[in-house]
Amino acid sequence: MTKQETVFKRYDGKSFKGYNIIACTNPQATNRIVICTHWDSRPWCDQDPDSTQWHKPVLAANDGASGVGVLLELARIAGQKKPTVGIDLFLTDVEDYGAPDDWKGSHDEKWWGMGTQLWCQQAKKEGYRAQYGILLDMVGAPDATFYREYYSERYASAYVDQIWHTAAEMGYGKLFVNQRGGGITDDHVFVNQILNLPTVDIIDTRMDNDGTFYPYWHTTGDTPDKLSKETLQKVGNLLVKLLW
Repeated sequence: MTKQETVFKRYDGKSFKGYNIIACTNPQATNRIVICTHWDSRPWCDQDPDSTQWHKPVLAANDGASGVGVLLELARIAGQKKPTVGIDLFLTDVEDYGAPDDWKGSHDEKWWGMGTQLWCQQAKKEGYRAQYGILLDMVGAPDATFYREYYSERYASAYVDQIWHTAAEMGYGKLFVNQRGGGITDDHVFVNQILNLPTVDIIDTRMDNDGTFYPYWHTTGDTPDKLSKETLQKVGNLLVKLLW
């Protein structure tokens, strides 16, 4: 396991430390797959319907912790039954520090996914190679829907096909909806553009709600009682099927 530590500067000019964590299985394997998720939580509940809550941090049970939980379980399984491919489990920091929509400061997209940008730049210098990547983001809601995200299809369409086809074979078609969704500025965009590594975003979006995220995104309501162990298990089962 390795840890990347650096000082980040966020959209309003304030600086702070951040940490990426990377764990590898089968480090000698040349055929590698990277599974990533962000482990930070947004410092502001800026999408909360109650404006008095905007300056509170998000508890982030789904938007952060759900993906981390799946990666930790993958690590446990890999320790018991080693896959033939190499798996790189990447917990990225400072994903969710972009400027709130109505607040002062720079709204450039570079302020999102800063931990991933750091990892990509270093990995590029080191000549890191992998077959493809999967990003998990908000994968724990009981009524989650994972559409075929736009940038995933643009950069990694063959792997989108593989993942959604496998999900359908496993009976998860209601969860992994085989329809084009919207485009999300998420960690996978930087992996695709900086590393040229085809990476797919599995992210909960709601096409019946103006194409936005699940209802508690960036609010005080993103709490553990909103999670479903069944959804988490299905996402984990799918990854095990793909990786093993």
